[in-house]
Amino acid sequence: MSRNNKSHNGPQPSAAAEPDDPLQAAGFDTRATRLGQQRSAEHEHSEPIFATSSYMFDSAAHAAAVFGGEVSGNVYSRFTNPTVRAFERRLASLEGGECCVATASGMSAILLTAIALLEAGDHIVASRSLFGSTISLFDNYLKKFNVTVDYVALADNAAWRAAIRPNTKMLFVETPSNPLTELCDIKALAEIARDCGALFVVDNCFCTPALQKPLALGADIVIHSATKYLDGHGRAVGGAVVGAKDTVGEKVFAALRTTGPSMSPFNAWVFSRGLETLSLRMRAHCAAAATIAEWLGTQSAVEKVYYPGLAHHPQHALARRQQSGAGGIVSFEVAGGRRAAWRMVDRLKIMTITANLGDVKTTVTHPASTTHHRISPEQRAAAGIRDNLVRISVGLETVADLIGDLQQALQA
Repeated sequence: MSRNNKSHNGPQPSAAAEPDDPLQAAGFDTRATRLGQQRSAEHEHSEPIFATSSYMFDSAAHAAAVFGGEVSGNVYSRFTNPTVRAFERRLASLEGGECCVATASGMSAILLTAIALLEAGDHIVASRSLFGSTISLFDNYLKKFNVTVDYVALADNAAWRAAIRPNTKMLFVETPSNPLTELCDIKALAEIARDCGALFVVDNCFCTPALQKPLALGADIVIHSATKYLDGHGRAVGGAVVGAKDTVGEKVFAALRTTGPSMSPFNAWVFSRGLETLSLRMRAHCAAAATIAEWLGTQSAVEKVYYPGLAHHPQHALARRQQSGAGGIVSFEVAGGRRAAWRMVDRLKIMTITANLGDVKTTVTHPASTTHHRISPEQRAAAGIRDNLVRISVGLETVADLIGDLQQALQA
């Protein structure tokens, strides 16, 4: 292949699309299905998997020019791979970002963002309603390098402002939160971040760009665990960071190139397939979750239901304003404490007991003893995660079957 073939970027991350790509102005589903693919000489219809670690050069001079960034070309699949690049371009476009860096997992996406954009002595303000592993990463590892973290209530804008210090460099949230589906006002927190010169990072795992666009609302960076809804079928592990060229495109990419938490070509191919049906699946997840949440609210064995689509949810109006759907996660508290919650979970016959979410198969977990077990009881209490809480990731089975499964389990 010619060294001047522009179908391959040099050792740089992928933008949302090539400047002359006619798909830039296409609709969400069209871009989710087609954007990012660059066909080879074989004229394949579906994207191929480039299962190669390295690439050939025309000459020693050509190799030097590619390594130096003087001409376009792939260097090494740790940071340049056509299959990974196709996924990155597609997701960047769907999120409305300039660049995307794909990573080996959602947690590696968070770590990579931190090590690329923070320095010793910096300060993070984070929601206390974060995934347990994210809290563990901040408390057990970032603090080793003198990066300090303060946690505040996700929906309390005054608390966010009060927590800002002169050395605050990052605000970090999940919205909706895991597992209580609490929301923050993205526009309001973006303004707070701008006022103090900090980066605003949003984990958009629960909504995906099919339901929510944090960058359009003022966020600087979007984080994904591609393992969840972007795949949608529980097949592969991966993550992604989306944002601007000067942050994600340069600093985060440079950290990936050196440290190497790379997405495999096969997983990138799987995630690209998942993006093709993302919009359809998210609409179906939302519809089924809303039906189940409403039904759970009528059950005497259920003390409380957490779902942004319910009118009594504290941020119901905000969810309608900044999301196009309430999502597929429903959490609820079972009367009778932890013992009753475990007994109900154990009696389920259709739903699968697993901590993963975003699957076409409905999954159920007990957060206090699984996803959040590594944080202290005091931290769980502050986040509102009680021992009788159960989280459901509503899949795409027949809704009546799921309700029947819950009904027989709750009757116990």
